[in-house]
Amino acid sequence: MVGVFLPAKFSKHFTCWNQLLSLMFGQLSNRESLRDLIVALDAHHSKCYHLGMGRNVSRSSLARANGDRDYHIFEAYAYYLVNEARQKRVTDIFKLGGNVYAFDSTTIDLCLSVFWWAKFRKKKGGIKVHTLYDVETQIPASFHIIEASVHDSKAMNEIPYESGSYYIFDRAYNNFKMLYRIHQIGAYFVVRAKKNLQYMPIKWKHRLPKNVFSDMTIGLTGFYPKQYYPEPLRLVRYWDEEQKREFVFLTNARHISALQVAELYKKR
Repeated sequence: MVGVFLPAKFSKHFTCWNQLLSLMFGQLSNRESLRDLIVALDAHHSKCYHLGMGRNVSRSSLARANGDRDYHIFEAYAYYLVNEARQKRVTDIFKLGGNVYAFDSTTIDLCLSVFWWAKFRKKKGGIKVHTLYDVETQIPASFHIIEASVHDSKAMNEIPYESGSYYIFDRAYNNFKMLYRIHQIGAYFVVRAKKNLQYMPIKWKHRLPKNVFSDMTIGLTGFYPKQYYPEPLRLVRYWDEEQKREFVFLTNARHISALQVAELYKKR
């Protein structure tokens, strides 16, 4: 597998496995630079071979490997480990018959003079890491990295959707074209509605549980939302006693209760 990505002269003495373990050591020991990592490895030189890092890890060989080697081999191994971990932590908290995922992003600041391609603001650089998080196993299922200047909803295209699963989003992901795609493949979503949502009530439920202000079927009336999502949606208004605030959710899951809709979002 290594030979697919690497010339033999590079993989003979400092393999991808040696490289991965060296970088893991640097991450776990909180090294701040490549030079700092090599100094720490030199301090444990006699142990490196037995730990699988190779007989000698030099700054030049590690820097060359980081610059020349294809990252896909490490990405594939990471997803293999993620899948193994998820299988060992399989649970069924919600009893819904499908996986429950939360999707959100976090912004990581970068030095603009070094990462010039990651321009975020006038004098600031950054990237966004979008994570698809398996709520029941509490393990991330996939990751997607984009420039911080790109709107969050654009990353919805990268989600590996599964029929029968549930996807929980915050307000930034009111992308009705992608939400309709989720609906079409037989999956379900719960997303917080924006305050300026334009819609027309179609049908109301009259007997509502505690803290549920309304549970109705609606049709979108905004010009583009109506075209992107032409079918009826379900809108749930819920009062959260802990936070003392109202939440408004949109979902295509009509077979679950309004309290389950609120609980799905709460667990994210």
